[in-house]
Amino acid sequence: MDPAPELDALPADAVETLALAERLVVRRREVELEDLRVAAHWAALHGSDPREDPGFVRGRPGADRLVAVAGEGTPKVRELCFHELGIARQVHAQAARALVADVLDLRHRLPLTWARLEALAGDAFVARKVAAKTRDLPLGLVGLVDVAVATVLGRLSAGRVLAIAEAAIIEADVAGHAEKLAAERRRRYVGLSRTDEHGLRTVIARVAAGDAVWIDATVDRVADILAARPDLRPEAPGADLTRDELRALAFGWLARPAELLQLLLEVAESVEVEKPEADIDQAPELEPEPEVQTGDPLAESRSTALSQRALELFRTADLTKLAPAVQLFVHLHQEVLDGTPGVARVEGIGPHLLEQVVGLVAHTRVTVTPVIDLADRHAVDGYEFPQAVRHRTRLRMPAEAIPHSGRVTGMRQRIDLDHPTPYDPTGPPKQTGDHNAAPITRTSHRAKTHLGYTVAQVGTTAWAWRTPHGRLRIVDANGTHLVDQKVVAAVTSDDPLERSLARIWWEHCASKAG
Repeated sequence: MDPAPELDALPADAVETLALAERLVVRRREVELEDLRVAAHWAALHGSDPREDPGFVRGRPGADRLVAVAGEGTPKVRELCFHELGIARQVHAQAARALVADVLDLRHRLPLTWARLEALAGDAFVARKVAAKTRDLPLGLVGLVDVAVATVLGRLSAGRVLAIAEAAIIEADVAGHAEKLAAERRRRYVGLSRTDEHGLRTVIARVAAGDAVWIDATVDRVADILAARPDLRPEAPGADLTRDELRALAFGWLARPAELLQLLLEVAESVEVEKPEADIDQAPELEPEPEVQTGDPLAESRSTALSQRALELFRTADLTKLAPAVQLFVHLHQEVLDGTPGVARVEGIGPHLLEQVVGLVAHTRVTVTPVIDLADRHAVDGYEFPQAVRHRTRLRMPAEAIPHSGRVTGMRQRIDLDHPTPYDPTGPPKQTGDHNAAPITRTSHRAKTHLGYTVAQVGTTAWAWRTPHGRLRIVDANGTHLVDQKVVAAVTSDDPLERSLARIWWEHCASKAG
């Protein structure tokens, strides 16, 4: 492989620059191929059954085991080996597992496509997407896709290659595709994107076609009302809002059904009132997915009109009982409450100004829970972590304490608390507390327990890790740090004085970095 060109040695003319660009394509594909080969070799090194290892204890909870990570016909791999590979590659264990699964599929199920990669004739990311898409195909059927993809990989654009692959997957297993269509109908959902830097989120919904039309019509109806009633939009009472802005505000009203019903009641005179042909309790059930188009009068009537009986019931009902119950976890510094400009972090939403936090709890009944002061320390006798320690640990550490993990440790997340210094039933009191607690996921906890990871806690918000094969990392609230052997050796030393000095030094460095 040619050495990387220095910045001051780049070619001066356009012809040589283009030639360099072409050579870099080959060089990138060489590196990507080598990355896949290393992942395949790691899988081969961890393909033996852990039960055959010397000293294996049968029935030990959480012990390592062989699992199938790729499609039919691929070798199994030890489940807990992906954490160390992820640490070496500076990615999460799930990303390392996905890489291994893709390369196993390519080598054992898609050999023609793999041969194209070995010839540096295509991009690895396209082949990996094909591997993932074909993972559920039986081994006897995946060859059809392999032929189709290998014929065009590197010759057509990535989008066209993937489209050909998707068509070949359907052709290879028509019955299986029909089953997937039925399964997709059971995968309807409503989700939220991450909060952007402006405090906005995107609502993502996969719903029945008829429901989507009715939601759209309701949003339009409420948007019409908001356009005529600037007093109902205090955030922009006099602004000349676009239709999209009005619809976005109207969509927010769907989250407050009590207020939405009151709004519709206020304008009931302008809403078409249905003449019910039968009692509302005996009305025929609607089809689950009526085939109606946006703007269809029937759909709009169904979603915005209220029967006379419904109007009478709503006028006498206590609609405040329909208000949603929401629990928010807000993290902020005392100085923000004292008036110093600052930012609050809202779990699951992101950073907010204090006035934005006020807006989050508008239109709802609010219950405030006691503030957790992180200056306090809490330790108990016994192995189990009490809730007070769990809260403090998660508040101090916004992400999992394992190297290169992006998994957050919010109050709603399922996270284990580990004892970095192993709990000793015969040891001193107060072993369980802030001073000896690391938030990690269950699989990471199993890997740390059974595979020989060395972990030492540094203060209350940092952990020094040594993997079974000697990879060294320190994890703190600022992320993962690559450190040399001397630093980790000092932090995990058996000498109490050396260990104490190393921890003081690291806490000093971490506080300056923060």
